[in-house]
Amino acid sequence: MKNYVKKKGVTLSPNDYFITALSYMALGLFSSLIIGLIMKTIGEQLALYNIANIGPMFIEMGTFAMDNKIMGGAIGVAIAYGLQAPPLVLFSALFAGAFGAELGGPAGSYVAALIATEIGKLVYQTTRVDIIVTPFTTIFIGYITGKFVGIPIQQGMLWLGEMINWSTTQRPFIMGIIVAVLMGWALTAPISSVAIAFMLSLDGLAAGAAVIGCSAQMVGFAAASYRENGIGGFLAQGIGTSMLQVANIIRNPAILIPPTVAGVILAPIGTAIFMMENNTAGAGMGTSGLVGQMMAFETMGFTWTVFIQVLLLHIIAPIIISVLCTMYLRKIGWIKEGDMALSFE
Repeated sequence: MKNYVKKKGVTLSPNDYFITALSYMALGLFSSLIIGLIMKTIGEQLALYNIANIGPMFIEMGTFAMDNKIMGGAIGVAIAYGLQAPPLVLFSALFAGAFGAELGGPAGSYVAALIATEIGKLVYQTTRVDIIVTPFTTIFIGYITGKFVGIPIQQGMLWLGEMINWSTTQRPFIMGIIVAVLMGWALTAPISSVAIAFMLSLDGLAAGAAVIGCSAQMVGFAAASYRENGIGGFLAQGIGTSMLQVANIIRNPAILIPPTVAGVILAPIGTAIFMMENNTAGAGMGTSGLVGQMMAFETMGFTWTVFIQVLLLHIIAPIIISVLCTMYLRKIGWIKEGDMALSFE
């Protein structure tokens, strides 16, 4: 049985299910709901100022991309692709993800697509009517999982998310720090902070703290490692991902201190003083593609006050704090030359 399962590409590996699958789920989310929200936001601004009369077109595109079934289908295909599913399973996973999302949101979509994909891989090419058996099995398992497993899991995740959102409004100082640090670490680790934010439905002050923490990791690492990685490394981390530093963090965990300190200092300022909010789409993105900043404007409105707050707490202050902290750690020998150097080969 073990040999059969291995032969079918079913690894039963927590790394595949909780890191790889979540990472590809994030790609599915970005390719549907998140980019749809960005397009809709652009369309609303174009329509507001009557620019080129193409605002309604962007709104229509964005709204369609944000539909639950579209989002779920994208998640299903993305997870199946990430788990290296064969074509018939890959295409059938679209249904599993869509149905799971319709009933249980992102968490339901994740569970339905994951289980349907693995079962589909087990039956793939086991009969002479594979073109019928494989998609039938994958769709059936996706339906059963989404209906009876995805819903309670989504409800549990929503309850946890509501507790985090509520706790942050009650204790914005301490919860702002906790949310910022944990989400920032999730963004830098090989875990999908985007998927976590959607599963928990983070919004309001909690999402605002999450964006500050994630931004601190990204621009913090980008600035702190500038002397080693130059402008290319700065942009790759600052608007790409701080996950590029994972190997270096394993070698010297001390390099994680500066951006974390920046998040700890700035998150309570954002939540307890400026009351900065965000939405689920921006919560786990930080400065990646500047989505976190665009979603801040979407949530709080675009005013000069909000613009200055975002510029200061998401970009300028994390850079200053991270650089100063890194300089001190270099001085005492905790961080050495080359500890944050990236290899792009």
